[in-house]
Amino acid sequence: MAILPYRFEGEVVRGFGRGGKELGCPTANMDDAVVNGLPEGLSLGVYYGIAQFEGKEYKMAMSIGWNPQYHNEKKTLEIHLIDYSGSDFYGKRMSAVIQGFIREMKSFSSLDELKAAIAKDIEIARRGTTDQGKL
Repeated sequence: MAILPYRFEGEVVRGFGRGGKELGCPTANMDDAVVNGLPEGLSLGVYYGIAQFEGKEYKMAMSIGWNPQYHNEKKTLEIHLIDYSGSDFYGKRMSAVIQGFIREMKSFSSLDELKAAIAKDIEIARRGTTDQGKL
């Protein structure tokens, strides 16, 4: 994917409230300017990379798309900061670099299957590698 690495920065906005509560994976939802500014060739799916928030760097797992499990009508970009234990992100700025692609977005047969896929995505992001190679 020639577009990567891809860097962006924006404001964190309120999402659907499912990440932390329903899925056990809190996310920072980026504002529409970031989502609308993504390069056309950047595929929808799950990615890994590095995010910077409040002066610290974190490995991240990130999704771009319509979240087919929930049939969203709005495209989102949601970042999960690995090993972050602070409070909410709303109204604050975050920057990130997308370094690699993990998988395409898809719908799962159950919430438990989705949670298992998210756990695997986070582990891949933590290692910073996919089957295609290392960073």
